[in-house]
Amino acid sequence: MTTRRGQPAARPARPGAQRPTIRRGSGRRTRPVRRASAGLTPVRAGALLALLAALAGLYGLIASSAFEARRTEITGAVWTPQDQIAAALAIPSGQNLFTVNPAALARRLDGIPAIQAASVTVALPDEIKVAVTERQALVVWQVAGQRYLVDDTGLLFAELGGQPPAAAAALPVIDDERALSTSLGVGSTLDPVTLDAALRLGSLTPADLGSSATGLAIKVDDADGFTVSSVPAGWDAVFGFYTPTLRTTDLIPGQVRLLRSLLYGRESKVGRIILADDHSGTYLPRGSLMPSATPTPTAAPRATPRPTPRPTPRPTPSATLTPKPSPTAKPSATAKP
Repeated sequence: MTTRRGQPAARPARPGAQRPTIRRGSGRRTRPVRRASAGLTPVRAGALLALLAALAGLYGLIASSAFEARRTEITGAVWTPQDQIAAALAIPSGQNLFTVNPAALARRLDGIPAIQAASVTVALPDEIKVAVTERQALVVWQVAGQRYLVDDTGLLFAELGGQPPAAAAALPVIDDERALSTSLGVGSTLDPVTLDAALRLGSLTPADLGSSATGLAIKVDDADGFTVSSVPAGWDAVFGFYTPTLRTTDLIPGQVRLLRSLLYGRESKVGRIILADDHSGTYLPRGSLMPSATPTPTAAPRATPRPTPRPTPRPTPSATLTPKPSPTAKPSATAKP
């Protein structure tokens, strides 16, 4: 192969490296695709009409008086008066049910301590249903003439009025006469030790003690701690004070057994019983002097100093003139015969 001088020789083409040639004008022409117009089609018009009809219907429902709230049904409330629940809900008169927010209404009941949980539902055409779950009352706490319900956490969650529900009659009553207890009220919480002792003693019945009494009265004060008394009045059993570590409420079952043994065969003669612990106890007959469970030592009286008698001043005799004796006349001399 000859090349011209000064020009490089052409490299042989690799097999398969040649690009295929495309012949122009040999293919068929395709028609351009025309898109549908964005105008209002019958289907779209129908959908828009249905949406407008739905909006008009919704407006009619909201504006109609047929769906106004006329009734409120409250279930599950035992300790909480229904008028208190209705006042907390504060549902406007004539409010349309389609504008009611059930969750917001349920949250309004969180401010009532007696209610633990609540749910609100709407029932067409004109009713709102409220279901409440109240705290479980275990004992009645009486302070200065006021009575409160206490749950298992020690919370005083409601006050019993002059006409309490019938369920309150089955609850034990603890008469708290401690000086610091006058500050208790709804929302206060008892300490765990006091609550535990009250629940243990409050669960006792006369049959548990082998007693012929018709009932039991429980009191706690600053002098003796917890005291259980027979009803009608007959005997008093001093259980004392309890603490978290030194004198725990675990003593109570043993104290109950000890009290039962002390009452056996002599209940009509026993006046006051002092249960020092679960093994030691003493009693005094009725009519005898009743000492306190923890007598306070009395200081010995101080000796009253006797007044020192003052010497009675003797009267000073007034000076009297003592007459001087007159000189005795000497006998005259007698003439001798």
